[in-house]
Amino acid sequence: MTAPVLTLDGPSGSGKGTISIRLAELLGWHYLDSGALYRLIGLLAFRNAISLEDEEAIATLAAGMKVEFTGANVILEGRAVGDEIRTEQIGNMASRVAALPKVRNSLLGWQRRTAQPPGLVADGRDMGTVVFPSAECKIFLTASAQARAERRFNQLRLKGFDVTIRQLFEEISERDRRDAERKTSPLTPAKDALIIDATELSIEQVEQEVLSHLKTSGIAAPG
Repeated sequence: MTAPVLTLDGPSGSGKGTISIRLAELLGWHYLDSGALYRLIGLLAFRNAISLEDEEAIATLAAGMKVEFTGANVILEGRAVGDEIRTEQIGNMASRVAALPKVRNSLLGWQRRTAQPPGLVADGRDMGTVVFPSAECKIFLTASAQARAERRFNQLRLKGFDVTIRQLFEEISERDRRDAERKTSPLTPAKDALIIDATELSIEQVEQEVLSHLKTSGIAAPG
């Protein structure tokens, strides 16, 4: 590892993406949205009419895709696709392709190479357990399924998507089950991670907890 790494893992809708982007900007560090990688693969599989059961073909897609992150923007093969990959349909596809071992292995080296100076904020499901097991600071951010469904509902409605809280609650609960039960890199906190339940916390409160933990981990942080 060539630079300090802060990992933020947790289930869908826990707020880790928002917090990760804010922290990366505050610290002046690079940002890795690993969840977006699987959403991108799901999108490519959909565009190319590739079955989600075809592990070899999807792993080939993953190995060859050209992607870059600029803050909250996701650029796939030169085109911004940030909103396109945030639909629930693509999110569910991402959860399915993320369970494929060959797909995860094809991305492992690419993800690890993003740990460049001055530092990296890595957001995902297995950043602290598999991708960066030696990271200096690990956070596992969670919240109740109901709270996450309500937050997701507000985000999607603002973007014009027609969804219901009940629908989102069911999809989030199913995704939680699938992510926790998969054989490859299941969703679970690293043994040395700080677990933060954000059900009743604001973004600012979570951010302050993470910054405080950064300092106790021996990493200089602003403020």
